[in-house]
Amino acid sequence: MPDDLLRTRQRIASGQTSAAAELEKAIAAAGAPNAARAFTRTLFDEARAALRGIDPARQPLAGLAVSVKDLFDLAGQATLAGSTVLAGAPKAAADCTAVARLKAAGGVVVGRSNMTEFAFSGVGVNPHYGTPAAWDGRHDQPPAGAAAPPRIPGGSSSGAAVSVAIGAALIGLGSDTGGSIRIPAALNGIVGFKNTARLVPTDGALPLSTTLDTVCAMTRSVRDAIAVHEVLAARTVVRSSAPPSAYRLAVANTGMQDALEPAVARAFERTLSRLAAAGARIEHIALAEIADAAALSAGGGFSAVESYAWHRRLLEQRAADYDPRVAMRIWRGATIAAYEYVELMQSRARWIAAMEAALQRFDAVLSPTVPITAPPIASVAPARGTGTAQDAALDAEFFRVNALLLRNTSVVNLLDGCAISIPCHLPDELPMGLMIWHAALHDDMVLAVAQQAEAALLNR
Repeated sequence: MPDDLLRTRQRIASGQTSAAAELEKAIAAAGAPNAARAFTRTLFDEARAALRGIDPARQPLAGLAVSVKDLFDLAGQATLAGSTVLAGAPKAAADCTAVARLKAAGGVVVGRSNMTEFAFSGVGVNPHYGTPAAWDGRHDQPPAGAAAPPRIPGGSSSGAAVSVAIGAALIGLGSDTGGSIRIPAALNGIVGFKNTARLVPTDGALPLSTTLDTVCAMTRSVRDAIAVHEVLAARTVVRSSAPPSAYRLAVANTGMQDALEPAVARAFERTLSRLAAAGARIEHIALAEIADAAALSAGGGFSAVESYAWHRRLLEQRAADYDPRVAMRIWRGATIAAYEYVELMQSRARWIAAMEAALQRFDAVLSPTVPITAPPIASVAPARGTGTAQDAALDAEFFRVNALLLRNTSVVNLLDGCAISIPCHLPDELPMGLMIWHAALHDDMVLAVAQQAEAALLNR
């Protein structure tokens, strides 16, 4: 994998390279075969023009490449959200706050990254723009050929993850409503940090769930995640130099370790052993409250009812233009009554209080980010709409995989918490992630634990 952001910035400062040279490297990577379908629109000329106004000595992102999920407003462009339904929408009058902050810090936007339509899936498949293949950690490129079929990138921030993994961007701006940053980070072998939602403004981002949506980013290292979060949240992270032995870590046994793919189970146990050997104090706990999380999302939960409120008129007019798998989940929101929505919010508040009480003794919680490695794209490809048994099988497998991918990560969104996924696979394994998480506003502690975990796992 290419150098991370801070290492690249150091090389620019020492004269070993230049911001212009690094931008051209990113542009070349964005045009390579393994970047196919990672972007819905490239902005190379605009990036080169923006670079001319950058001062690498003063701006922390040093003129380095950023990909922007097609969910966010860019001035002068229509925001399509991975769909064709919004093709005639008005152009944005201004950049959204997140993009504006990245640009002010010296980041240059190389393109709009592909995504699941309207961010409603953890798989990353898109029938309108195609599906980018996940980066394969065994070969530093997406797999190819009959022996190694292209694998799903994870979603919904699919193209953002691929762009960072292959070197087309150092920062992949995305969103996380149920795991849309951490899932693709895990499946592409990179870092994805979901901050506490309230820390970064969501204005100028097309909503999925106004309750759960989080604006955040993917990077190549934890230290980059810290630097980027400071820009996006306009705050300074409190650093810690405490050793692993200073942290008390919980392993959540209920639900989050069920039905693990054998490779993921081995990687997770190996990871726990390495952290323990580094001195971390690890305690397995039941955390039985996790079992109650599924009831909060029954019938579609916040995403269904809140997305339906936004999409209702569009669906009535152009339902046939939606990805059917997305439309059917949005339609579920039409059946949720107002009193049920109010009760859902009240139930969530009680559940959060119970979870916070159960976790108050711990600095962070450890879980597999997702319970499986990335399956082949062909196994969950968009159905042809012919009503055949093959279509039914593809849909069934898609929803099975989607539920598995979202199972662990969505707990943190319901908790209004923060979490980071860091790579925990070996060089000859498919990418897998370790999720380090806690309740709201424990961001700095989660990041501190992640730095120690990253050092223990990757010898950084």
